[in-house]
Amino acid sequence: MNAELQSLGKFIEINQTFPKTEEIINRKSQGKKVFGWLCTYVPEEVLHAAGILPVRITGYAQETELDDGSAYLYINNCSFSRSCLQMGLRGEYDYLDGIVAGSTCDGARRLFDLWQHYLDVPFHMILSVPRKYTDRAHKLYYEQVLQLKENLEQHLDITITDEALVESVSVYNKSRELLKQLYQLRVLDKPPITGAETMEVLNASQRMPKEQFNEYLQELLDELDEKEGTHDTRSRLMVTGSVMNNPDFVRSIEDLGGLVVTDELCTSTRYWSDPVVLDDRSILDAISRRYLNNFPCARMVPSDERFNRILQLAKDYHVDGVISQIIRYCVPYAHDLPLLTDRLKEAGIPTLALDVEYGTSGSGQISTRVQAFLEMLETHKK
Repeated sequence: MNAELQSLGKFIEINQTFPKTEEIINRKSQGKKVFGWLCTYVPEEVLHAAGILPVRITGYAQETELDDGSAYLYINNCSFSRSCLQMGLRGEYDYLDGIVAGSTCDGARRLFDLWQHYLDVPFHMILSVPRKYTDRAHKLYYEQVLQLKENLEQHLDITITDEALVESVSVYNKSRELLKQLYQLRVLDKPPITGAETMEVLNASQRMPKEQFNEYLQELLDELDEKEGTHDTRSRLMVTGSVMNNPDFVRSIEDLGGLVVTDELCTSTRYWSDPVVLDDRSILDAISRRYLNNFPCARMVPSDERFNRILQLAKDYHVDGVISQIIRYCVPYAHDLPLLTDRLKEAGIPTLALDVEYGTSGSGQISTRVQAFLEMLETHKK
């Protein structure tokens, strides 16, 4: 951690105490609802407008034994799903009043089924998420979001008004704009913040009230505005691939002299990239279109939209190389990698593919391979 960034400590404290953070426990003590969500295709604004604190369900911060999770999920399900389930079975998320998921991959689908069956959660719903962007796909997804709204209204005996939805969109769009400002600082030749530090901010963004997060992030941006960029680097890197919440993995890369200046992860860029656009559509339609049209997951087809956005990120952030970290048995990203690697190669951007478990710190063999990759990039630049 950069010792000079005092504002960063607030985010780190939240991450170190998650999932039983002070903010969540205080919310529960006030009799308010806390819902867990799985997958970036779950529209948080609808939950927020219902007076709910949405919290992203993640697994353990570091790689660990998953005896309980593996007893219920076959080991050929990704270690992210098994890690989340293990935390649930051990009572780490016992405060949840509901769980909402998207049917985006087999691991997420099975995780939701087991959570619903074995854990006592009063509300549960999984949204069908199309793989395309056609008119029929948008209609299907809109109907799913509308069903979520109606189910919440019935379960909580409330009415979620358009005014409440607009207010929630304003709060979440503010978060997206502030995170965009943070990322723009990483375009600089010497960014004032590292990739590992940025991941601390991103993790906290999904684990606390958005209003409070926006205040904290504005404080950090104000502090960064007063700070000169000091982080020089052997090579500027992008991280792509499976879900990741572990700043230690990024830090292990940066300790070797690389600097992660951008990423394509569902816990980072794909989480915050696109705002909800308020136009002549209904507010619920605007929300549903944002989530279906957001920076695509590897499951979406055609793949060109995702590849083009990754290539644009690489160009905008002056990336020398890409590190793809894919959790074992993460089928969408594993199948997608050869095509992405070819596109990056055509653009003159080398790729290092790492086969990892969720929570890996990047030690041992991974560090050796990253070191060799950095040396290759340095040679490539000469």
